[in-house]
Amino acid sequence: MHDLRTLRDQLDTIRQQLGVRAADVPWDELEKLLQNRRELIAQVDAIRHQVKTGSDEVAQLKRNNQLADTAMANMRAIGDHLKSQEEHLRSVEKELEGLALRIPNIPHESVPPGTDPAHNQEIRRWGHPPEFSVSPKPHWELGEALGILDFDRASKIAGARFALSLGIGAGLERALANFMVELHLQEHGYTEILPPFLVNRATMTGTGQLPKFESDLFHLQDDDYFLIPTAEVPVTNLYRDEILPETALPIRYVASTPCFRREAGSYGQDTRGLIRVHQFNKVELVVFTRPEDSYDELARLTQAAEVILQRLDLHYRVVTLCTGDLGFAAAKTYDLEVWIPSQQTYREISSCSNFETFQARRANLRYRPKNGKPNYLHTLNGSGVAIGRTLVAILENYQQADGSVIIPQALRPYLHGLEKITVPPPN
Repeated sequence: MHDLRTLRDQLDTIRQQLGVRAADVPWDELEKLLQNRRELIAQVDAIRHQVKTGSDEVAQLKRNNQLADTAMANMRAIGDHLKSQEEHLRSVEKELEGLALRIPNIPHESVPPGTDPAHNQEIRRWGHPPEFSVSPKPHWELGEALGILDFDRASKIAGARFALSLGIGAGLERALANFMVELHLQEHGYTEILPPFLVNRATMTGTGQLPKFESDLFHLQDDDYFLIPTAEVPVTNLYRDEILPETALPIRYVASTPCFRREAGSYGQDTRGLIRVHQFNKVELVVFTRPEDSYDELARLTQAAEVILQRLDLHYRVVTLCTGDLGFAAAKTYDLEVWIPSQQTYREISSCSNFETFQARRANLRYRPKNGKPNYLHTLNGSGVAIGRTLVAILENYQQADGSVIIPQALRPYLHGLEKITVPPPN
């Protein structure tokens, strides 16, 4: 969230920096409200001065044993006027804060300009795409033939864009979660956390999902709870309205949770399979750090996510998102995109972002430097990584000509040494 004083003093600059990211922000209305607020503050300050002067006058009259009825009546009238103007000011500020919550974060100066994903910049690649003797099959065909994915019964139970894993498929998802969490704990120094999967409105607002993206969320209307779209939401709010000692930073958490998102609209091939579903599992990394350390932490977090794909021997690339593709709350984002053979393209499997103070201001997350006043800290998060999409990548990249799928070496200890998923015999 942007500070109202900063918006007042730098509105044109902020509007220019955001460009297409804030095309739906009512800038003219915002400017009028800021001007109205400025005028109301001046009026309230002037009336408060009148109140002080009037109070001094009444006190002087009483000390001199003079009648103060008229002065006191004037004071009451001025007091009523002050109360009315203060209420008006609070109303304008509330309206301004509502608009400010809908303004995206300002991109870091290193973010490449652009309007859409075509302007994202590739940073590096790792590994090589596998070679196949026949055309590779999509993961949904492989999973159904192997008896480990069932989309029809998932649809019967819940509806479209839900998936059901069973047998080795369910075991493989569990193995992936355990493998990822253990790696982040043992090698990257994260602390595991299991947060609530239902959160309140303030928590959703703190990380930027509300108010702008409410229609994308699953909402329990009677209780005003929301199902989490990612573990980033509850974990980032862990220290909301708290002041942490500088010596506690950085704090790094890893959480494995289900995630719930409304996937509206049509996405071509993505209407089938596991790429875009309403419920999926994901391992999330969240970091709280000092501002001066946050971009080193972004590099560290991104590398932690990359190690997952490297240990699974999955070909991927890293791209930095342009200004037009950057998420609402992010100042800078690196996407990890894994190779999907059936589509002959790369698909996002992890987003690693630095939000700088954007979420910290919304959630009032601060730290106290040694011998200093409290400052807003920086928050970061990244997928470490999305489990469903990793399952997609494994099925497609490790498929064999006979329809079987090789289990990556790194996962076999979590699956009792299983080396291959084979097509079950016909009934």
